[in-house]
Amino acid sequence: MCQNNDSSRRHVLAAAAFAIALAQFGMTGAALAESAPSDATQASKIVVGAPNPLGTLKQIHAGVLDVAYAELGPIDGPVVILLHGWPYDIHAYDEVAPALAAKGYRVLVPYARGYGATRFLSATTPRNAEPAALAKDVVDFMDALKIHRAVLGGFDWGARSADIVAALWPQRVKALVSVSGYLIGSQEAGKQPLPPKAEYLWWYQFYFATERGHQGYAKYTREFAKLIWQLASPQWHFDDATFERSAAALDNPDQVAVAIHNYRWRLGLAEGQEEYAALEERLAKSPSITVPTITMEGDANGAPHPVAEAYRKYFTGKYEYRLITGGIGHNLPQEAPQAFIQAVIDADRL
Repeated sequence: MCQNNDSSRRHVLAAAAFAIALAQFGMTGAALAESAPSDATQASKIVVGAPNPLGTLKQIHAGVLDVAYAELGPIDGPVVILLHGWPYDIHAYDEVAPALAAKGYRVLVPYARGYGATRFLSATTPRNAEPAALAKDVVDFMDALKIHRAVLGGFDWGARSADIVAALWPQRVKALVSVSGYLIGSQEAGKQPLPPKAEYLWWYQFYFATERGHQGYAKYTREFAKLIWQLASPQWHFDDATFERSAAALDNPDQVAVAIHNYRWRLGLAEGQEEYAALEERLAKSPSITVPTITMEGDANGAPHPVAEAYRKYFTGKYEYRLITGGIGHNLPQEAPQAFIQAVIDADRL
């Protein structure tokens, strides 16, 4: 199924959607809320100087993290949690989140570990970024806010975390929107060689496996991120302000350690934590995803990604695949926000 992106209206729509979303804060949603009352939310502390149009950020202790997150929409609305990837941040949802809030959803957009104002609660906690840890962060975040079920949407690392939560904790997921489909893997799978063209796309993973790559990413974090944006979305002509708004999240003191660990873990070059071992064992078996799902792909995605035909069998519930045309790259929520918004709404109705 193909949809076209209307990028020329992007900034106007964002401003309008945000204004509408603000008006929605005091309204009750038409649908039954999937969340508890606001006591957990009211207990969170506020971070000054938060970005627009996502509003003032909140902060809440969840698992091993103090999570920074944006919250928009009515407190009793059905919950949507939007997850970002690397090297991106919550601003990938600058248009998506306000628009969904304006439609009555309670929208939560957390910074992942190693990004933005999210911090580890303890200096001794390993800066671990294995997939199970990132996914467990999402469950811990839901628990902290007393959210039983939510629609999950994500791209890149965020899609992988959403996939894992849907596979291992299906009772917590009402529906799923996953850019690039089924991204659950394992260390053993990561050791298997790919055809040269596919290996070429993973150049940065092999670079990060070296100490030179570690030091290079630490020294040139923003330059590296900008290059990834350009390669992953070759037809997306983002401006400097758009990039810098998200690149600020990479100033997190744990960013380098988290990014390096993630890619080294995939190749079996870094150890995980014992507390996640049982989860990783389950993920290594490529568990099916049974919740209603829409997978999406941009027609100009320059990042490594599986083909839709290869992962269709892993989605055993209600399912739909959408190819988004018009030169759309890897960061689909930001490049084609209207298509992503519609996918969330449609997945919720599957």
